[in-house]
Amino acid sequence: MSLFAQDELIKKVIGNASVNSKFEFKEIINLENTSVKSQGSAGTCWSYSGNSFLESEMIKNGKTPVDLAEIFAARHVYLSKARNYILFNGNLGLGDGGETHDVMNMLRKYGAMPQQAYNLEDYGKGALKSDEFQAKFKSILDDYIKNPSTTKGASWVADINKYMDEKLGKLPESFVYAGKTYTPQTFAKEVVGINPDDYMEFSSYKDSPYYQKMVLPVPDNWSYEQLYNIPMTEMTDIIDYALTKGYTIAWSSDVSEPYFSWKNGVAFVPNVDDLDSITAEQRKTLFDGPSPEKVVTEDLRLNGLYTLNTTDDHAMQIVGLAKDQNGREYYKVKNSWGQTNDYKGYLYVTKAFVQLKSTGILLNKAGVPKNTKVKLRA
Repeated sequence: MSLFAQDELIKKVIGNASVNSKFEFKEIINLENTSVKSQGSAGTCWSYSGNSFLESEMIKNGKTPVDLAEIFAARHVYLSKARNYILFNGNLGLGDGGETHDVMNMLRKYGAMPQQAYNLEDYGKGALKSDEFQAKFKSILDDYIKNPSTTKGASWVADINKYMDEKLGKLPESFVYAGKTYTPQTFAKEVVGINPDDYMEFSSYKDSPYYQKMVLPVPDNWSYEQLYNIPMTEMTDIIDYALTKGYTIAWSSDVSEPYFSWKNGVAFVPNVDDLDSITAEQRKTLFDGPSPEKVVTEDLRLNGLYTLNTTDDHAMQIVGLAKDQNGREYYKVKNSWGQTNDYKGYLYVTKAFVQLKSTGILLNKAGVPKNTKVKLRA
């Protein structure tokens, strides 16, 4: 994501709406999830959706969910990105962007904190502009790389941590929650109670071997994480199975399309000849109500990835299943753009859209059907 990616993304889709949208949804599965949040202008959708996913996992495990601090995971990702940026001599991207697996990786390595212990709601929403923060963050690292001194030491570590302390607040070594003192590690173990090794991640690239692991080839996969590559339709098969078993899904996708309406809370794949040339006239009625969908193929999906019409520009959480008035199935999705749309922060997305535009899904391995697991190779 660029420094301004989040604002640009919202501006791109804000006009995708019908004045008199007549979609009607009947919910079939509606899994419990925590309150809708807003990430503001920050490109931290991956942390909001990833932590929301963890909160739902706590509910599934019979625990009382905690409002987890999104900026805690984000801060540790920023430091990890800084390390890579230095080691690659500045030949890597920085910025807010990340993947939902980053939340799991930070949980494993650093633990977790409740919002009340590390609360920086201002990031991307108030005086602390995320683009300005990231620009200065990069300049500190660039200045270090350009410094020819042989005695400078690894001063960038202290400089970056000092800057984050100043702007994001100093991380407490311990904190009190519900009358007990915790460190981030003990809080993760005793309160959150989630084992990151119990989770699996999938995507679909026709040009790579199926059922094997591959590096997810998207810019925000700064850690070069591997996931399983599976056929396109098997992604939705997994989602269907997981929902019936009570598991939500962390979902990464491209949403910068004229057939994604945040305002009306609907996304589908319209049956037009060229999805990349939808006219302004067509947009006016696109979300009036249900209409026929285009048949999505593996080749159509791969073409979107190869032409960069499908990119990893957003992450959300799939929390349920619904049908429209014509019987078509949609996934109920929780977003992190506040409660500003027709469904108070949720939207309904067809399976065809998920097959075409997804860049990844992450879920509890117990939500993956056996007929998929037996085909996977390490």
